[in-house]
Amino acid sequence: MRPGTGPGRTALPEPLAPPQREPRELTVTEGITVRDLAEKLDVRAKEVLKTLLDRGIFASINQPLDVATATSLAEAFNGIVKVMTFEEQLIEEEKVKEERTGNLQPRAPVVTVMGHVDHGKTSLLDAIRETEVAAGEAGGITQHIGAYEAHAGDRRIVFIDTPGHEAFTRMRARGAKVTDIVVLVVAADDGVMPQTEEAIAHAKAAGVPIVVAVNKIDKPGAQPERVKRQLSDRGLMPEEWGGDTVMVEVSAKTKANLPRLLEMILLVGDLRELKADPDAPASGTVLESRVDKGRGPVATVLVQNGTLHVGDVFIVGAVYGKVRALFDDRGQPIKQAGPSTPVEVLGLQGVPEAGDQFQVADEAKARHIVEYRQSKQREASLAKSASSGRLTLDQLHEQMRAGEIKELPVVIKADVQGSVEVLSEMLPKVSTDQVKLKVIQASVGAVSESDVILASASNAIIVAFNVRPERKAQELAQREGVDIRLHTIIYELLDELRKAVAGLLAPVIKETYVGRAEVRDTFRLKGIGMIAGCSVQDGTLKRDADVRVLRDNVVIYTGRIVSLRRFKEDVSEVRAGFECGAVISNFSDIKVGDILECFKMEKSQPAEPAVPRNRPEGSARAALS
Repeated sequence: MRPGTGPGRTALPEPLAPPQREPRELTVTEGITVRDLAEKLDVRAKEVLKTLLDRGIFASINQPLDVATATSLAEAFNGIVKVMTFEEQLIEEEKVKEERTGNLQPRAPVVTVMGHVDHGKTSLLDAIRETEVAAGEAGGITQHIGAYEAHAGDRRIVFIDTPGHEAFTRMRARGAKVTDIVVLVVAADDGVMPQTEEAIAHAKAAGVPIVVAVNKIDKPGAQPERVKRQLSDRGLMPEEWGGDTVMVEVSAKTKANLPRLLEMILLVGDLRELKADPDAPASGTVLESRVDKGRGPVATVLVQNGTLHVGDVFIVGAVYGKVRALFDDRGQPIKQAGPSTPVEVLGLQGVPEAGDQFQVADEAKARHIVEYRQSKQREASLAKSASSGRLTLDQLHEQMRAGEIKELPVVIKADVQGSVEVLSEMLPKVSTDQVKLKVIQASVGAVSESDVILASASNAIIVAFNVRPERKAQELAQREGVDIRLHTIIYELLDELRKAVAGLLAPVIKETYVGRAEVRDTFRLKGIGMIAGCSVQDGTLKRDADVRVLRDNVVIYTGRIVSLRRFKEDVSEVRAGFECGAVISNFSDIKVGDILECFKMEKSQPAEPAVPRNRPEGSARAALS
């Protein structure tokens, strides 16, 4: 018997079913509030709150909802949901506005330079820009994405230079996503190589037209026709053979045919009818990000639509900020950046992920979305740490009895976010059946004391790529016996770890610290060059010794000290507490505040003989120490 019925009582009416609503299409973004969802559904907010309450969820009118809950709620009110990120929704709204106003204008093509390692990509860019980028790269190999502007007559072309080594496949893929045209560089004396095929695959996957630059035609063994045959076998038929792929024979060294290459790039760009709205709020993609000691988080952004101004509020992933300053590809400050412009942006509150969407937005909305994303990241991090827990003695005993693999924890530190991503992805692949490499932390910046403490507590090694340990961190590492591996070329780092975990680490060249000095003044002498006036802080500075120049703990140059003077006398070494003048080979960009770190390379035998199989557990750490 229902409550309210029985002798002498009147039956209560059955509750009315909610009226059937017409299907309504709506867009749901992450962190949408109850109020916003109600407006999109065209219902009163209290109806949405009541539905939530019926489901056991207590919420306020300004409560942010996750996508799953918002979608379920909308469907309860007969809504047809389309899920979008906040940035995608803003871009969609701008597209509708552009179609209505018709303010689209031609923009410069964005060109990604791809190809096999050492086929001359950066040298080709240098020849176009008439600069010396290649000379500053470790081992002559590009380590990070760089974006540069070039001019052909009165027209602009934006070039993105992607690293060529196989470890940077993710970087190359990211480059292809922001580009309009791919320039595929193939050496005329070398032909099609594995990374050439990778680059073709990336370009085709992104639906981007390819312009082939057959480079090094000035070399004696150059065979451009053979290169064209190889490319035609892989689906790139030259125009002169009846195909649709533009191929230009060039030489980065002699600058032969470079104007024709630029002309062809502009022609292919014109056929694509590339346009953007310069009056729209700026949107683009983060190519690279890092922490600069003096300027804080810095992001290299390619503006793809709209114009970015100093003072604009923006959102990028789980980071938001206000543009404090903009710098062009040559480091010059600018006030604004239009479509197809690469710029360095200052004013971020954190380091975004390379590849994140950059979008100018309303400050209140941007703050709300970022707070929501950061809270979700914290929840995910807490859930992960709670689920992993600490290893108990019982668990350890069970693992030893089961003969499970030994882990070698690794802390990664690098100068830019792209390198952090690549190393985080590549290091676990170095693992063997006996030893598994586990990345316990990966971040941008110099090796700090907290990194050393973490490595000490976890019995981990620290891999530092293109950065150095802070002075206190170096001292702490020596006291705690933490091994810090310093590298500037990524494949050498991977090779060392691969040999170590396989138990095949041959006699290695080990670096020994000699001393460091701070640059207090700089002056130029005719016939000698740039002289660094230094104060030796620690150890000894030696003539003819190897030296690296550090700026904000990032290695900017490695060379030799060719001259060392105290007052007017040539000296062979200068000890801590004294001042001197030093000249570094082939390097004149020395600045006040730079650190000169003196070191020597010595051959050392591994602690035990190399045994390829049946190596005792923990041998990887022993081989690396």
